[in-house]
Amino acid sequence: MAHLRRIHFQSRKCCSSVSAASMPDFSDNYFEELKRKIRFICDDDHHNAVIFSLKNQVAGLVRALRIFQEFNINVRHIESRKSRRKNSQYEIYLDIDCDDREKMQQLLHQLRHEVDCCTYEEFERICNSPKSKEPPKQLPSILTSQSSFDKGDLIGEDGMPWFPQRIADLDYSSNRVLMYGAELDADHPGFKDPVYRQRRKYFTDCAMNYRHGQPIPRIEYSDEETRTWGVIYTELRKLYEKHACKEFNDNLELLEQHCGYRANNIPQLEDISQFLKQRTGFQLRCVAGYLSARDFLAGLAFRVFYCTQYIRHSSDPFYTPEPDCCHELLGHCPLLADPSFAQFSHEIGLASLGANDEEVDKLATCYFFTIEFGLCKQQNELKVYGAGLLSSVAELKHAVSGSAHILAFDPILTCQQEPMITTFQKMYFYTDSFMDAKEQMREFAKTIKRPFGVRYNPYTQSVEILSNTKKILNLVSELKGDLCIVTNALAKIKEDNDDDGVGGNDSDNNGDTIHGANDHDHLVLNEADARRNSQANLDQMIMDMNKIQVSCENHQQQQQQMNHQE
Repeated sequence: MAHLRRIHFQSRKCCSSVSAASMPDFSDNYFEELKRKIRFICDDDHHNAVIFSLKNQVAGLVRALRIFQEFNINVRHIESRKSRRKNSQYEIYLDIDCDDREKMQQLLHQLRHEVDCCTYEEFERICNSPKSKEPPKQLPSILTSQSSFDKGDLIGEDGMPWFPQRIADLDYSSNRVLMYGAELDADHPGFKDPVYRQRRKYFTDCAMNYRHGQPIPRIEYSDEETRTWGVIYTELRKLYEKHACKEFNDNLELLEQHCGYRANNIPQLEDISQFLKQRTGFQLRCVAGYLSARDFLAGLAFRVFYCTQYIRHSSDPFYTPEPDCCHELLGHCPLLADPSFAQFSHEIGLASLGANDEEVDKLATCYFFTIEFGLCKQQNELKVYGAGLLSSVAELKHAVSGSAHILAFDPILTCQQEPMITTFQKMYFYTDSFMDAKEQMREFAKTIKRPFGVRYNPYTQSVEILSNTKKILNLVSELKGDLCIVTNALAKIKEDNDDDGVGGNDSDNNGDTIHGANDHDHLVLNEADARRNSQANLDQMIMDMNKIQVSCENHQQQQQQMNHQE
């Protein structure tokens, strides 16, 4: 049967043979779209076959085959041939051991996030339809209803990396663990401990089986695990008051009050996730181990932070070769409860969507030297906000010792540095504030070569691709509604203050009055200044919105005229 399937594969037009079987005479555009799809073949025996096409690029086949490994499906036979339609693509044929149809459907579903796909039956139906010069009005429903990436917005952008467009899409990227998880390297402190290895397998299974919308599994930590946490928590807590930034310390106190942060208890991810969601809209998601930079940053775009639930080996509580729950819960979670910091993290994630590998690496490096190992100035002193420092006793002491090499954060310079994984960093970077870092990263993100913009919609928990003027006009209309609410609120504040005799004309306040004012007078002046600044900012934003709206409308009119002339 497998031999017959291979003959069937070789007889289709997707193979490079000149004598390949003919297919319907669709337009080139439609065929180029169709031939990139997976064709899925189901048989009644214990073997199945999958046929898909890949671009000739590094690691493309590896990523596809990794999915078969994740499903524990054995590949019996594999062959490839060049596509006759496009030299940059290859057709791949696989014979696999699997008689579980449900498992095969799950496999196919996950493969769709590496390459587009349709069922073999759908493909055959198109191939066997009467010949026509015109392409079908729409692709098979399985392509239009289940593909989360709107390719209609990106015509001509061949090779655009797939990225999740709905929060539920993270179910697929979150399981692509690159290292550790249940498997440990020989130099890992827990490698020779069978009890620890079995425990790690349990944590891996919990993360791999988790799906969006479910409560995060609650873990009953052992006494040994809790003692390890307690040693780390107690030692780090001594350092935070002096060396951690104010926002970190303020939110750590809230986590201690509401989420069970204490030396004799390891907090549960679900409790922290609910707390963060109420504070900044961020939520946690359990993960088995290291993710690629692309997959990790994509989670931030949805305000999702990946957290491990396992803890480092008790033999060396102050060292871990990988992120563990001590790093996530102590290093990251307190600042994810700060709105400005949460927005900073979120925007780095959005900038990564659809970016090429080189640009993602640059963003990941900037993330590493800020959110993981960054410092900031507060009251003319350097304070730590990086999670890698706030979860490492030794490196935290080193970074604030005065001997560390510390530079001002500049994304263009920072992205060229080499992150150190097993040793202290060669240099650290500081910013004046989270807002300053955020503005610098916004400017840096403008250099990313991407033919569209993206925006996270918190109401639908999805990413909107801003690729044409119609979508931008819709967004402008929505933002104008928000600005109207703010404008009305500001007007009401002004009315209330005027009724109370607060504020007034700036010229009424001469220099003598200001210098001789009491604390209440200073407060009044500050409120008036803040109100004027807010009004000026709002006026400028409304002017900018109007300019964008006019520009989009003019562009649409030009497009309509060009279409009419054609």
